[in-house]
Amino acid sequence: MPPRRAKFSFKRVLTALLVLLLLPAVAWMFWEPGKEITDGRHDLGRNGIWLQHGWLGDDDWFHRNGKADQIPRFREPQNIAALAALLRTNGITDVFPHLCPCSLEGEIAGRDPAQVERFLDGLAGFRVMPWVGGVLGVQARVHKPEWRAAFVASVTNLLHAHPRLAGVQINIEPLPSGNLDLLKLLDQLKTALPAGKLLSLAAYPPPTRWQPVPEVHWDEPYFREVARRCDQLAVMMYDTSLRSGKLYQQLMSSWTREVLDWSGGTPVLLGVPAYDDADSGYHDPAVENVRHALHGFRGGLSRLARVPTNFQGAALYADWEMDAAEWATWRREFLQPTNR
Repeated sequence: MPPRRAKFSFKRVLTALLVLLLLPAVAWMFWEPGKEITDGRHDLGRNGIWLQHGWLGDDDWFHRNGKADQIPRFREPQNIAALAALLRTNGITDVFPHLCPCSLEGEIAGRDPAQVERFLDGLAGFRVMPWVGGVLGVQARVHKPEWRAAFVASVTNLLHAHPRLAGVQINIEPLPSGNLDLLKLLDQLKTALPAGKLLSLAAYPPPTRWQPVPEVHWDEPYFREVARRCDQLAVMMYDTSLRSGKLYQQLMSSWTREVLDWSGGTPVLLGVPAYDDADSGYHDPAVENVRHALHGFRGGLSRLARVPTNFQGAALYADWEMDAAEWATWRREFLQPTNR
């Protein structure tokens, strides 16, 4: 007898095609690049936060920006005490009050000396490191030796005038990978800073296929060069242009492992976005938010054999953007249970 031929079955072909089409959707549905961990295992109680300009700014800043009526909000001792209590309750020890931008000549933004001391009184026990810098090529003219000299002198004058400050944090944006002028500036600062003062830096994350913009990503060799010149890196792990929470969590997971490796022994804070800048084109608050960021970097930490000793914690950007729901998410999904 001749061999029997299998009958063509349209139904079987359709079923096979449907399975092939559904497999990626099912895989995506069950894919969890991040981790929801609520036992507080990664909270070391040494987290950071970026603070708004009003906490240290001088009267001129309030008047120039039409905010003179807000001066008491920042300078009343009870309001400073309330800020300290909020931060202490949320496991934050490192605070970066805004003192940007610097002048075209390199002088850091104006401050109210009495307010700085008042602020330091209220935040005793915290490491206060003013956030200084500016826009690359506009205020931050790091390519000019005279600008670097003036900026370094201004920073050291600030620290001598207020010796209770723990140091400063440099923030220059954007800043392409390989910029040698930043390395020169960091070398000059390290040499000039008073003994025991910390040099922190708002650093950039590694390159990613999702946002191939060289001005806001640092490759490994450059990241390592920056890290060895600093006492702390607060990595800005946001503004990715992503439109998927899962992809953002995956990116946070991989970035976490990379920056902790590339930083060597330099302590690292992982930057967590809490802001709403939906019209920017590079930030979607439904994607880049406290919950997704925490899930992402905890997924990255959980994939390591052990948490590196240079992991310090997370840094929230920023205090003026955090609402009650975001603080609740932060406590529930990151802090140790005893701190909630």
